[in-house]
Amino acid sequence: MASIQNSMLSISRRKLITQSAGLIIGATFAGKLTSAFAEIDNDITPTTFTIPDSNSPIRVNFNENALGMSLKAQQAAKNSVIKANRYAKHEINELQAMIADSYQLPLDAILLTQGSSEGIRASIQSHGSPMTQLVIPTLTYNDGEEFAKTLGLKITKIPCVKNWYFDIEAMKNAVTDYKGSSIVYLVNPNNPTGTITAADLIEPWIQSKPANTLFIIDEAYAEFVNDPAFRSVTSLIQQGAENVLLLKTFSKIYAMAGMRVGFIVGHPNLIKKTAEYVAGVKLNYVAVEAAMACYNDKQFIKLSKESNDISRKIMVNILTELQLDYLPSETNFIFHKVTGSLEKYRQRMKEAHILIGRNFPPANEWCRISLGTPAEMTYIAGIMRKFHSQGWI
Repeated sequence: MASIQNSMLSISRRKLITQSAGLIIGATFAGKLTSAFAEIDNDITPTTFTIPDSNSPIRVNFNENALGMSLKAQQAAKNSVIKANRYAKHEINELQAMIADSYQLPLDAILLTQGSSEGIRASIQSHGSPMTQLVIPTLTYNDGEEFAKTLGLKITKIPCVKNWYFDIEAMKNAVTDYKGSSIVYLVNPNNPTGTITAADLIEPWIQSKPANTLFIIDEAYAEFVNDPAFRSVTSLIQQGAENVLLLKTFSKIYAMAGMRVGFIVGHPNLIKKTAEYVAGVKLNYVAVEAAMACYNDKQFIKLSKESNDISRKIMVNILTELQLDYLPSETNFIFHKVTGSLEKYRQRMKEAHILIGRNFPPANEWCRISLGTPAEMTYIAGIMRKFHSQGWI
């Protein structure tokens, strides 16, 4: 069975790259959309690409992995349903051990969470107090800010520099100038911009060990990165850093957004304190089995990234063709400028049965569009070309 699946994935990858290359260089998509990349989708999910309609729109608004879970994860989930009347205590321990082994860290350096959101909340709640400030950029994923508000922390928002990059120097000054403790929350690559903050800007700051400061680094999209300027903070944790927590999720490249599995990596002392603020080791049995099945599914992860790279190229090409400004993406979404009203553009896309991202103030002229399958992105490129010809974008 494994050899058959390996062969299928290998064939799919070749077809993915060959067919996409033709579409990228400008071949028309009319008449090809119902079959383009169906081989890939059939190898991973039971669905194939069809022309969208009001009942089945193209969803490129939530940064989900459009390929769906790998076959191995799907089968594991199906097989585990019959055992879901039991708690997954043994399986949870297995998943924790699997992750710890991959990070070359002890078991007590890993804390499983119900998605990354619980990880964000628990990290802030366990290390914050009424006198703690949360230091964040003006444009980033907002869960950190929302949890900090609920917990009564002071929130210090630092304006971004040109093209919405983080102003690390200004963030450093905010920490230095504050008399109480600080939590620095950095999403890298960032959401909604899709850009990275170079490791050479982050690592020295963490290594300088500013007093009473915890760094929470959210690397939900790290597996999609191509830019060598990015480095995970994993190596700092492996070297014993006691002032940084790394947040990870199974929602993105592993295509398990609805399963809600995430984890935190950090020094055992930090993990022990953070663990007091999670719901406990009570993850969904089906989700845990699926996570174990896909975590080491190297072929699916590779295929998922290759598909995303091609979808990104299709999107970059149409943005370049239409002369729309965009930021260099290292994720499974792209942040681009629109001319005219963003709300009107979103509504027109919805009428074309394409759901795109919400507003992200203060970047009110920018649109976040997630990357679907290459076939979906080819279809979307055609719609954008049509909109441009009508003067809408």
